Amino acid sequence: MKDFLLSVIIPVYNEEKNIAPLLRRLLPVLEKYRHEILFIDDGSSDKTASEIKRFISKNSAIKLVRFLRNFGHQMALSAGYQLAQGDCVVSLDADLQDPPEVIPKMVEKWQKGMQIVYAKRSVRDVDGPFKKLSAGLFYRFINFLSDTKIPSEVGDFRLLDKEVVSYINALSEQSLFLRGLVAWGGYPSASVEYKRERRYAGGTHYTFSKMANLALEGITSFSTKPLRLATYLGFVFATLGVLGVVYAVLGKIFLPEYWVPGWTALFVGIMSFGGVQLITIGIIGEYIGKIYKEVQRRPKFLIKEKVNLD
Repeated sequence: MKDFLLSVIIPVYNEEKNIAPLLRRLLPVLEKYRHEILFIDDGSSDKTASEIKRFISKNSAIKLVRFLRNFGHQMALSAGYQLAQGDCVVSLDADLQDPPEVIPKMVEKWQKGMQIVYAKRSVRDVDGPFKKLSAGLFYRFINFLSDTKIPSEVGDFRLLDKEVVSYINALSEQSLFLRGLVAWGGYPSASVEYKRERRYAGGTHYTFSKMANLALEGITSFSTKPLRLATYLGFVFATLGVLGVVYAVLGKIFLPEYWVPGWTALFVGIMSFGGVQLITIGIIGEYIGKIYKEVQRRPKFLIKEKVNLD
């Protein structure tokens, strides 16, 4: 396919200092394609929207959607997929850690028949030891629990064919973990490797708590194994409890003169059983919470303003 429209989705949240540097690198990459650039402003409180509008006045291919408030990165991507018109759609962040120069390689893979092209981080020296360790553990853990294998060392920098985008848009679930949903479809996929760069300006918006929430969202969206694990733990500790009762009864009968009640054993037993119960209740609560969100059927996001869009 030679005559095609390439859509680029860029979620932004308080990224005013990164807009101009990003477009300086992105526009030369896209000039050989028929393209549109769709910024999704996820409730920024700085001058991000004003900075984007400044470029829209000079370039009609740039478009802007503003949310009424912050709904989250995954919801911003979802809005971009719903509004993109391209034959293929690339999503990337505005902080320039994902270099736009990789896009032509992704397009080449797509033109050869791949409907999903992941950008895979081959080198991520700019990330700290904790970030690299936690990311590695996240992918190992979620792939251990999930029935859907999610490629490691990939984020939301990827290319999707319009057929995959239509499939994503047709999903009705409220809790989105797009990395898993993209892989779940089973469409032909490939990857291109790149070196992760340092963030151009500002600090990361992905705090440890947000990373933990994303991991929990992914695990509960694609696996019921935690529920089974809670069941197994219940059986294990119930068995230990029965063995403890047998041990106590036999000790009282056959060794009464040596049998002294032990507060340590009692304390450990109560804490163990209590901990398992709380963990089990928490796991069940996560799944009930997801059901609650699905039943509510609230909008995934609310749009405040559209610029250069019908």
